[in-house]
Amino acid sequence: MLALQLLFNALALGAAYALVALGFVLILNATGAVNFAQGDLVMAGGYGGLVLARMLPVPGVVLLPLLMAGMAALGLMVALVAYFPLRRRPPEAVFISTIAIGIILQNGTNILFGPELARTPALLGDGEFRWLDGVGGGLVVSAQSVAIIVVAALLIAGLHLLFSRTQFGRRLRATAQDREVASAIGIPVDAMVAATFAVGVALAGAAGLLLARGFFVTPNDGGNYMLKAYIAVTIGGWGSIPGAVAGAALIALFEVVFPALPALVPALGGPAFSQNGATIVLDALILVILVARPQGLFGEASKARA
Repeated sequence: MLALQLLFNALALGAAYALVALGFVLILNATGAVNFAQGDLVMAGGYGGLVLARMLPVPGVVLLPLLMAGMAALGLMVALVAYFPLRRRPPEAVFISTIAIGIILQNGTNILFGPELARTPALLGDGEFRWLDGVGGGLVVSAQSVAIIVVAALLIAGLHLLFSRTQFGRRLRATAQDREVASAIGIPVDAMVAATFAVGVALAGAAGLLLARGFFVTPNDGGNYMLKAYIAVTIGGWGSIPGAVAGAALIALFEVVFPALPALVPALGGPAFSQNGATIVLDALILVILVARPQGLFGEASKARA
């Protein structure tokens, strides 16, 4: 039963991480450049949820559409300030501009809210679901974890439908695959890139709201989320949307299950089985993947990225 409990917790965490990684890879595919502000935009989403909660004392699931709309507008601003003016400059220019956006978000949030831990409202409530096994144990699942899984699944399914079933989504995909060809057939490439920024940042904001309930949020959290997104994309395959989801799930599995291995296998123990140990093992796995399978687990051919 403990193993099932751990797997469920990993699924909830991985679902939130998947939204971070998806937003990252969408912008990556559309622009060919890494948005180094993505982690700080996740952090901004957490504080955005906090501001909305103070204005509207309602469950987080009600705030989520409002937050995503506001974050989409912020994504458009990031595109206009940090990408479009520099898209014909050397690649390092976009790197630096997005890093600058992240630093502005981090320091601005610190000025406005201070360095203390903050927490967003629960999506539906703080209740629990219990399934007893008859021997004094059982599975205990928080309503927040269930809500995170459901909300993330709906957002990912909606994203899939957007890209596969709508003309707008097909234009976004065409722009990501080849901007020159897309422009030649009449697709407004700049508008599609801007829309991708809006979608990617909206997903980051949603992830911020989901994560800030159980893990709190501080102005310095952006670097951590940025690293997780980068690792997820590296594991799953550079530019692969399914790979980003798979990579995010693997990161969450390591973070949840590895420190708990001594409880599952009593013969194991010691300081190695901790969050620090999980980070070391995960980073070692990244090195192995980079050497043995640099295209990632989903096997997409390597592409030159700015």
